[in-house]
Amino acid sequence: MIDKTIREYLLPKSFNAAVRAGAAIMKIYKNSDDYDISLKSDKTPITIADRLAHKTIKEYLGSTRIPILSEEGREMLYDERRNWELYWLVDPLDGTVEFIKGNNEFTVNIALMENNVCMGAVIYVPFYEKMYVAGRNAGTFLKEHVAPDAAADYSYERIVEGFRPLPLAGPPSRPLRVAVSRSHQTPETHEHIARLRERFPDLEVVEQGSSYKFCMLAEGQADYYVRTTRTFEWDTAAGELILAEAGGSTRSLPDGRALRYNEEDLRNPWFVCRSKFCKV
Repeated sequence: MIDKTIREYLLPKSFNAAVRAGAAIMKIYKNSDDYDISLKSDKTPITIADRLAHKTIKEYLGSTRIPILSEEGREMLYDERRNWELYWLVDPLDGTVEFIKGNNEFTVNIALMENNVCMGAVIYVPFYEKMYVAGRNAGTFLKEHVAPDAAADYSYERIVEGFRPLPLAGPPSRPLRVAVSRSHQTPETHEHIARLRERFPDLEVVEQGSSYKFCMLAEGQADYYVRTTRTFEWDTAAGELILAEAGGSTRSLPDGRALRYNEEDLRNPWFVCRSKFCKV
């Protein structure tokens, strides 16, 4: 089990890695006319920003001597990682499609996994300068005004200063807010929402890219999130802990099981997420 001393060493590592990666992403986002877009083996897009963010995180976290399983290193063989007790699970740029579209909805996800259970997580939203931090059995917190910085060197004390615990408020009085992927919807997504609408006629649908949807539920900005298209372990590990430590939950569809990590097949099942106060 990761003790307090190790946690206070590893939190700044993941925090600073995310902020530095965010700086690499924003430099491309703001100043490049050519994102150097190509397709990965699964036909999803990758840009120079994905590659630079991956390189930044890999180099910075290398000093921890903890292995890294990253979206941009997805070809790693199962036999090489199956017995890892401790590893980083990373998506250097989650929401590449949104990055390409220029709608600001992209994140950096870093999860610290121990025996395939997420013990610590950060999600950084560089455009909005927001950092979400969670520790297992330690709560979820929001730190705002964290500007992208290629030389970020936050200490543990500076990180926790100004932390705001999530959720930010109590049960909402507004209609049910259902989050969905902006770019990855299917007929099953629409059918799921239609069934919800039979019970909650005034529900509101919120389209949002990347793992920021987990953060919206953790904050209390949205109540329910359904995903019926392909995701991978690096898409959910950090967000799942951030939501869980804010009182929410993530369960597979249709069987309601917990998501599993470091599987031979890194693809997740479909899933639904609920915020702390969601009674659906």
